[in-house]
Amino acid sequence: MAARVERVVIINDASTAWGGATGLALLSAELLTARGVPVTFVAGDKGDGEKLAELGVEIVAVGGRGLVHQGKLKAMKTGLYNTAARDRLAAWIRDNDGPGVVYHLHGWSKILSPAIFDALRPVAPRTVIHAHDFFLACPNGGFMDYRHDQPCGRVPLGVDCLTTNCDKRTYGQKLWRVGRQKVLRARFLGPPWARIVMIHGRMAPYLEKAGIDPRLMFELPNPTEPICTDRVTVETNRDFLFIGRVEAEKGIEDAIAAARLAGVPLKVIGEGPLRMPLTRQYPEVDFLGWKSREDMAGILAGARALIMPSRYPEPYGLVAAEAARSGLPVILAQTAFLGPDFLRLGIGLCCDTRDPDRLAAAIAVIRDMEPARIREMSLRARREADRVSTTPGAWIEGLMAQYTRTVR
Repeated sequence: MAARVERVVIINDASTAWGGATGLALLSAELLTARGVPVTFVAGDKGDGEKLAELGVEIVAVGGRGLVHQGKLKAMKTGLYNTAARDRLAAWIRDNDGPGVVYHLHGWSKILSPAIFDALRPVAPRTVIHAHDFFLACPNGGFMDYRHDQPCGRVPLGVDCLTTNCDKRTYGQKLWRVGRQKVLRARFLGPPWARIVMIHGRMAPYLEKAGIDPRLMFELPNPTEPICTDRVTVETNRDFLFIGRVEAEKGIEDAIAAARLAGVPLKVIGEGPLRMPLTRQYPEVDFLGWKSREDMAGILAGARALIMPSRYPEPYGLVAAEAARSGLPVILAQTAFLGPDFLRLGIGLCCDTRDPDRLAAAIAVIRDMEPARIREMSLRARREADRVSTTPGAWIEGLMAQYTRTVR
């Protein structure tokens, strides 16, 4: 075996940031390059992301498109098994692999498909798989019954799972997802993968439900940086914030109803299908749309607390950790994995955010908190943020430790 990591091959659906997984894949490419580690980025799309071009890393592009941007029949076929993705990566491995090469798979469900695991099978002992969500275990990726708007505790692919229409769209879509999950299991379960990185330790029992070996699991919280460089002076502020996609599963309606009950001003940063109808229904709420990080900092500077009322089992919640680093207390849903952590550390509250009265009561606690007490909570959030997230430097150190482990 090689004594050191000679190259890291980062594999991800997209080369431009669609969401958290892609953002972290790109960040790892940047941080590894800064450390002098050669990087190859295998992208399911055309590989034309500006960030990768700036970094000058080797790009291997499959040339695919996200499933939602394909025709229905093609999406059904390539979503189950993307032969082009398998062949492109397999060819690179055949021509370039060596004992010091480590592979890190991030997002695969939008373009690459379960086929990517066939390409990685020969190098499984040097392959790290990042669980940014639950697609490794759950057909719809979220352990969420969207039809009943409730978290799901069913065993993936068990009888109860198979007979339940939990999909956002149709039962036919659910059956397609079940088929994809079976294709995945046939390729994912069994090979001696190096590690499965969890963004929160509470993901473990969910992954175990799908038969994933807990000995492979390793917790490494996401890296975050404060949105506001200076501490938010929450003790002088009144506004409450919601930051995220404006859709039902994010709990936006729960946040609005509770803010109205508590009589506090609410500002919403984000876009989504519910923005326009909610704007008409709740004229007192300030819908701001998506904002740049710089603009967001100015809005946070006038906030008293953040509300994160996700209705599904939220594995992480990047915005909550970023808010904490800025000194902003957070009210989290009890279904959010970070909720108990924030409560234990005294940097936020956790409740059943689906109940408007309970959420309004939590908002009232923050609203009425004595200036000295909420100031201390804000200071504590800044101090304790490293216990709910990592810094970029600590995060890449954690990944490098796992990479080094695979080549020894």
